[in-house]
Amino acid sequence: MISSCFTYGSLMCEDIMSAVCGTACTRHAPAVLADHRRHPVIGQHYPGMVCAAGSTVQGVLYLDLPTAAWPRLDAFEGEEYERGRVDVSLADGRTVAAWTYLFKPRYAARLAAGDWDFDRFLRHGKARFEAAYLGFGVLARDADRRG
Repeated sequence: MISSCFTYGSLMCEDIMSAVCGTACTRHAPAVLADHRRHPVIGQHYPGMVCAAGSTVQGVLYLDLPTAAWPRLDAFEGEEYERGRVDVSLADGRTVAAWTYLFKPRYAARLAAGDWDFDRFLRHGKARFEAAYLGFGVLARDADRRG
């Protein structure tokens, strides 16, 4: 069973990932996903990732996520994304199977040209992103209680 998640956008921030998952996500490592590319989502501070031969995406691999984190991640990612299995490379040369969230092809028109810039997100978008999604944790807890 896969318990790792490759993140490439806002969830690369440990504090955001932990808030979304509802638990501390301290076991993580830098990772690279081949044959994919991340683009800015028009009008948003986060990216969408699609298959793209020859391109690579630098991200963060979170290890050993608890089962309870996955419904929360699925809800957070929403309608535009689908969870898919990928193989990512770690700095030590190992390849690890992981889940990631791919932007659904039917929403491709919402992706801007060019690469999404994580450093720019940290400088200019993270605070606005957190403000926009501040209530997610409360909503997810309520959904957990209903589900």
